[in-house]
Amino acid sequence: MSLLPPPLSLYVHMPWCVRKCPYCDFNSHGLRGTPDYAAYVDALLDDLDADLRDFGAAVHGRTIETVFFGGGTPSLFSPELVGRFLDGARERLPFAGDAEVTLETNPGTVEHGRFDGYLAAGINRISFGVQSFDDDKLRRLGRIHSSNDAANAVREAQDAGIDNINIDLMYALPEQSLAGALDDVQRAVALAPAHVSHYQLTLEPNTAFAANPPPLPDDDAAWGIQEACEARLAEAGYGQYEVSAYARPGRRCAHNLNYWRFGDYLGIGAGAHGKISDANGVHRRWKTRLPAAYLASAGQADRIGGDGPVTAADLPFEYMLNALRLIDGVPATDFTGRTALPQAAIGAGLATGKARGWLVDDPALLKTTPLGQRFLNDVIEAFMA
Repeated sequence: MSLLPPPLSLYVHMPWCVRKCPYCDFNSHGLRGTPDYAAYVDALLDDLDADLRDFGAAVHGRTIETVFFGGGTPSLFSPELVGRFLDGARERLPFAGDAEVTLETNPGTVEHGRFDGYLAAGINRISFGVQSFDDDKLRRLGRIHSSNDAANAVREAQDAGIDNINIDLMYALPEQSLAGALDDVQRAVALAPAHVSHYQLTLEPNTAFAANPPPLPDDDAAWGIQEACEARLAEAGYGQYEVSAYARPGRRCAHNLNYWRFGDYLGIGAGAHGKISDANGVHRRWKTRLPAAYLASAGQADRIGGDGPVTAADLPFEYMLNALRLIDGVPATDFTGRTALPQAAIGAGLATGKARGWLVDDPALLKTTPLGQRFLNDVIEAFMA
């Protein structure tokens, strides 16, 4: 069975930050001097050209449904440069008329009045990396903004006419109490964003926090915080649709939904990952991580850090890793539609999950139970090769 092309997105990685946060394991690099941002935009377009040549018929004529500028701190790039990239991308690929175009921003790097420029450049969704409204917690997380900076930045974006706004919050922060976590949620929803991402701080390898761990709430306390904050968000009109994502009606993040539904995406920029499906199966590609190496190899084969097909043995795990994050689940038929594998390929994992009460007992639906949501890592491991 051959694959039908799923929706196609575009991910654009902007790798620089003012300062690297101690918990962050993303491909981000603290500023040392002023990078040549214009040259980086040129390299992005060269990278896109090269990927379009390499993937050929697998992407030719397909429409870009969503764009996401991630980082790093994409708001270090001026609206003019963001607009230049988007104009160049539209010259190369058709964009959906209602394409969602998101820019991640750090409240500490946005200058007053710049949101008008981002809106004019084509950005219609802003994601603020707030993390907390407690100034002490922000300092411990290494953030460069204050709680007032965050609130003011959200209001300025709203005043500029951008109404599709996400606020990122972290919980289970160093020595955080339940009351403190709930206060963060309350201060976020008071700003009336369209969307809230609420995720647990974890100690990732090769980070400063992993080398010198701060005192974090234990697992039971973290679960209690999650449940209480989930209830508070629901009271405020934000429905949970993914493990860490909450939205007002009609405001779910289309870009992330495409990831979770195992859609396709071109990954452009230093360290960016992409996934493309064609008649031969699912192909993943990622770019070289260091910005200097990426710039030096603009549009050349050396820009590729690695690529290759996803094997039939690994596809069930990769698919379920994404799909089971969705609270409503996905139709069972989508597994075959996205992987070209028969449902028997996940039969053993489904049997284990249902027997342990982790998955709903419905042959038409792939969906976790509330117990399965709590032990999601264990559920997903049942589908490993």
